[in-house]
Amino acid sequence: MRSLSAILRNATCVAVLVLASTPFAQPAHASGEVNIYSYREPGLINPLLSQFSKETGIKTNVVFSTNGLIERLAAEGKNSPADLLLTNESGLLLQAVNAGVTQPVHSEVLAKTIPASLRDDKDQWFGLTRRARVVYASKDRVKQDAITYEELADPKWRGKICIRSGQHTYNVALVASMIAHHGEEYTEKWLNGVKANLARRPAGGDREAVRDVQAGLCDIAVGNTYYMAAMLKNPDQNAWADAVRIIFPNTADRGSHVNVSGMAMTANPPNKDNALRLMEFLASHEAQQIYAEANGEYPVADDVPASPLVASWGPLKADRLPLAKIAALRKQASELIDRVQFDQGPTN
Repeated sequence: MRSLSAILRNATCVAVLVLASTPFAQPAHASGEVNIYSYREPGLINPLLSQFSKETGIKTNVVFSTNGLIERLAAEGKNSPADLLLTNESGLLLQAVNAGVTQPVHSEVLAKTIPASLRDDKDQWFGLTRRARVVYASKDRVKQDAITYEELADPKWRGKICIRSGQHTYNVALVASMIAHHGEEYTEKWLNGVKANLARRPAGGDREAVRDVQAGLCDIAVGNTYYMAAMLKNPDQNAWADAVRIIFPNTADRGSHVNVSGMAMTANPPNKDNALRLMEFLASHEAQQIYAEANGEYPVADDVPASPLVASWGPLKADRLPLAKIAALRKQASELIDRVQFDQGPTN
């Protein structure tokens, strides 16, 4: 078998190699280790992996990249050293399943801890943390404290909404959830209404949308909850965060749309038992607290409280629509976003 060090030298898709415990220098089939491909940033997962190693004695080896890991798994096939895939959103989990690089994991621990709506219905992937897609509203210019996603198409918001590309995975998932609740015909009209209300062409990220609220370009921005924590940690972005407050959409009815970071066991794990131990650890009460605190996100386990910072934003009433159902509508949502030319921005 080709050595892991040789594999790593040839992996041009990897942006950063993070050695959370020891490098991939040992044979892939050596006992006492688990190899991870991660889309999640090292600083967000290292505390968890360190605690896992401390408790179990199992070494964790991590390859981190912002892209290309699923393609790498597919290219490596049965020779892949990876045991576990960690992602920062559910779209990548779906992509991994469709690429055939994951396998089902039937675990009583995971089934008991992670709600059915936040895992694959065939146990191919499991959510680890939740984030809500919310409205960041100007403290100065927006007086209402309740809103719905449907209301974003109301003409009263004409020229007042900022948002990132409609084709970004976060927005594709939101549109897919609208299709699930209302059907394609309604969602197309709604999406055209939101497009007409945009203050500018969709661009940048969620934080840049909040920045533009602070600058007065728009009154509300659509973004994920954890970006509030990220802005508060960044001195250059504190003013953006201070200018807005979070409004959770649809709290009076179905609840706010949520997405997840997650995990999946690879199709050909050299250290399958250790991978399962790590998956069950990541779903544990202890790890859920560490993970959610580090990321400014919500735990998936119902009995684990949010961190004080996250709790300060207000209670989250999450839409219970299964993410697997949303995943099945992502292609339809993406096509609809293109059809209405959402990323062209407002016509007037």
